[in-house]
Amino acid sequence: MRPGAFSLQASPLGLQCVVALSGPSNIQARSIPLDVLTTQNFADRQRRNGWISAVIIFCFIVFFILVGLSVDYVYLDAFTRYGPQIPIATLSTLAFATFMALTAYNYGGNLILSSMGAEKLDIQLPEHREFHNVVTEMALASGCPMPRVYVVFDPAPNAFATGQDEKSSSICVTTGLLALLNREETQGVIAHEMAHIRNNDTLVMMLVSILLGGVALLADWAQRSFFSSRHTRRGANKNLIIVVPALLLIILSPLISRLMAMAVSRQREYLADAGAVEFTRNPLGLAHALEKIRDAAMPFHKASRGTAHLFIANPLRRRVDDREGIVADLLSTHPPINRRIMLLYQMAGLPGGSERVQGSKV
Repeated sequence: MRPGAFSLQASPLGLQCVVALSGPSNIQARSIPLDVLTTQNFADRQRRNGWISAVIIFCFIVFFILVGLSVDYVYLDAFTRYGPQIPIATLSTLAFATFMALTAYNYGGNLILSSMGAEKLDIQLPEHREFHNVVTEMALASGCPMPRVYVVFDPAPNAFATGQDEKSSSICVTTGLLALLNREETQGVIAHEMAHIRNNDTLVMMLVSILLGGVALLADWAQRSFFSSRHTRRGANKNLIIVVPALLLIILSPLISRLMAMAVSRQREYLADAGAVEFTRNPLGLAHALEKIRDAAMPFHKASRGTAHLFIANPLRRRVDDREGIVADLLSTHPPINRRIMLLYQMAGLPGGSERVQGSKV
């Protein structure tokens, strides 16, 4: 049995995943319970993702409503003797939120691919042909339909998945990733993206990406409205107890919505890593891929803050994403990449995984 090879065997404790480890003098086989390779089963993840999806959509709708009410009161003088008794901005905001949600559901995937400059594969190129073959293998392993595959001509190694559901999903990688990783490592990355697709993460992340921009646009509109001459003339007649919280909401709404997107993204990355191991039975493939992506330290310039959470590793290359703690958790779109690598080594049953990671410098 070669080092790093995996096989399934029955035991009184259930299925065991046997991994071959390189010892000082020979190769040793070590049994690991199969449930160590994945933290949650498929049904649990589906239910959790469905719950998170509902919470995200609800929270964004609440944000739209609150910003609309703030604009109604602060700028349009709604609910006062000077203005309408109908929350015009709020109703407009609801209509805009509905439009943005429908746009995200129907066209968000294509919009994101277009903004990244994604192109279809050229099967005549060996690296593109191998990439297509790896995606086919992982689609079979995950039980998902074959996604559309794209490539972005950029030296920064990275990858992302998007789409409405399993049938309309897409996986896109950079040419830098294809050049940097070997086949086993590429398989780990694609398995990670297939896990996002199987768990319906792509729909949630797509909605977050589009609605995040919508909240920013509304907040910008509200702030500009506040400084209009009409508001200045009538500002003295408004209740400061309402005006002050409304203005704080207008100012902070882009930040709050961004923090929400970051919180969603972090936990889903852990779940997708576990799903990748479930598909490949090879935690080291993804671990080595993340190590190479980390050490490359190249930002992907076509990504933005609104789309950063879609990628397997933060494309903006911020140091906060590699730190741990409350502040880092609030400000990062991805879990610390060193911790992800350490957990993958632990899944493989390799002792000293944490020392390997801590010894690497980001």
